[in-house]
Amino acid sequence: MLQEPRPRRPLKVHLATPRGFCAGVDRAIQIVERAIEKYGAPVYVRHEIVHNRHVVDRLKGLGAVFVEELSECPTDRPVVFSAHGVPKSVPAEARQREMIYLDATCPLVSKVHVEAQRHYDAGKEIVLIGHAGHPEVVGTMGQLPEGAVKLIETVEDARAFTPKDPGNVAFATQTTLSVDDTAEIVAALRERFPEIAAPHKEDICYATTNRQEAVKAVAAKADVLLVLGSANSSNSVRLVEVGKRSGARAAYLIDDAGKLDFAWLDGASAVGVTAGASAPEVLVQGLIDRLAEVFDVTVEDVDTVQETVSFKLPRALVS
Repeated sequence: MLQEPRPRRPLKVHLATPRGFCAGVDRAIQIVERAIEKYGAPVYVRHEIVHNRHVVDRLKGLGAVFVEELSECPTDRPVVFSAHGVPKSVPAEARQREMIYLDATCPLVSKVHVEAQRHYDAGKEIVLIGHAGHPEVVGTMGQLPEGAVKLIETVEDARAFTPKDPGNVAFATQTTLSVDDTAEIVAALRERFPEIAAPHKEDICYATTNRQEAVKAVAAKADVLLVLGSANSSNSVRLVEVGKRSGARAAYLIDDAGKLDFAWLDGASAVGVTAGASAPEVLVQGLIDRLAEVFDVTVEDVDTVQETVSFKLPRALVS
């Protein structure tokens, strides 16, 4: 006699909104796609255009060639600079070599570059809050002469920093940091240097802030948080940290549904799902489909804010 199949355990999926691509990432990917359409393959890209393996692999399939340094690019093919921004020396070298280049730097990163230059021109000593070695940090520090910007990574760094003139200091931040961690570092700087000059508007970008707020709302409802994104994506890593602090029993960063370990969900009745700003939406649907193979899944959208930001493409690609 055939046994009745056991009913699948119910699992509530709380889906964070906003999630996934931000305007800067969308623009950067379009720049590579349009460059391939206009100039043909190959088009070279200095550094990963955005930090997501799936995005990079898809663009490789279209004809993009990813390199780490401009010296690896031939002069007879276009090159695109990544969304993270580059030191001033990179476009200078491209001009010197008479290369066609397209700058996919996120406009919100470019804003930080402009601020740093403004503070430098005003004679201020500049501190940059960020993570050492991240390409955005390398690009921002590379806007100014070597040694002009001091990197601050932690509250301890902020307390140890000794400027030449405590009354003439300014700060800027990487755009993809933890909002809460950065606030603590800024508070430590302001406690020591009450006159420190701040950005006209928050440097941490709208997308980073919004995705962290959405994760806080989801984590409060979920036993486990699953974040889709690559390990080298700063904003994705921050979402895991925020989720752990905001009520989720556990939080995991995964490239795609294939990296899901169902053991993580033992005893869980509610799961939060989100995606970093460089992770495509197809990965989210793939994860939900994978969960539905094992559980009786119901999905609830957790909306925190609607995003309407968009950025224009370079003139060379729209004319």
